[in-house]
Amino acid sequence: MEAVNMKKTDPKIVVAVDESDESMYALSWCLANLISQTSTSNLVLLYVKPSPPVYSSLDAARYMFSTDVIVALEKYGSDMVNTVMGRAEAICRKSTTKINVERIVGSGDAKDEICNIVSKIKADTLVMGCHDYGFFKRAILGSVSDHCAKHVKCPVVIVKHPKQI
Repeated sequence: MEAVNMKKTDPKIVVAVDESDESMYALSWCLANLISQTSTSNLVLLYVKPSPPVYSSLDAARYMFSTDVIVALEKYGSDMVNTVMGRAEAICRKSTTKINVERIVGSGDAKDEICNIVSKIKADTLVMGCHDYGFFKRAILGSVSDHCAKHVKCPVVIVKHPKQI
C-alpha cells in the first residue's frame, strides 16, 4: 500500500478575547503553547460585543433618549472593540512565531455568537480564558466557556489565569 502525502492546511486557532486579564492571559498561553514554532499558524482574535440596545423615543421609564446619547453609546462600543483588539494584537506582536492574525468582531450573546463563528469559519481549536466566577455568579450569569465547550465541534482549551490556581 502506498502512503499518500496528505498535508493538512495550517490549523486555524480561535482565541476569544474580551476586556479581562484572563482572556489576554489565555492568548499569551496559546501563543506559547499551541502555536507552531516551525510553520505559519492562523490565529483568529474573536471579540463579541453586546448587541446594541433597541431604543424607542421613550424608554420604559419614559425618559427621552436623545440622538447624542445613542451615538455616544455606539461610540463607546466601537472604542471597546478597538481597545480589546489593540491589547490582543500587541500581545501577538511580541510573539516570535510566524502567525497570520485575523480579527473577527461579533455582536450579540457571547455564548451563541462564539459557537456560531467557530462553526462558520471551521476552526480547529477554540481557546478561552476562565473568569472563575464561583457557584452563585456562574449559576446566574452562566459560563460562556462551559457553554462553548459543550456546543462547538472543535477542541476547546479553557485556560486558567495563575491567580486562580
